[in-house]
Amino acid sequence: MTNHILVALKGVIVNEGKALIVQRADDDEIGGGTWECVGGQIEFGEDLETALLREIQEEVSLNVTIEQILYATTFEAAPTRQVIIITYLCSSQHRKVVLSKEHSNYTWAPTEQLRQLLPVNILNDFEKNNIFSLEALK
Repeated sequence: MTNHILVALKGVIVNEGKALIVQRADDDEIGGGTWECVGGQIEFGEDLETALLREIQEEVSLNVTIEQILYATTFEAAPTRQVIIITYLCSSQHRKVVLSKEHSNYTWAPTEQLRQLLPVNILNDFEKNNIFSLEALK
């Protein structure tokens, strides 16, 4: 078996103290029904920020400003598949979201709601990297 490393980018998109999270479609084979930040895989030849802006546009039709890198993490998704996720702080002047078919729902969530909806692994990354104490989420 061949080992694979996948690089994904995520955006903690904030507007007026709330972060945008999206719910994966129920029929998604990986994490169906779970909540997450917007983002996806980098394509060969793309730079990181271009890939993130493309993914955000494809998934929620928002134009955002990338502010800074927040953290990077990695985990094994399968015995031969490792995922690296680079998470950025992004801001949006708009709240109108148009979801792609990959997602079934979205919400602009305050910190308390993020803590209720996000999966434990994402919450652990947020806690470890002090995301809930960001000025943009207050």
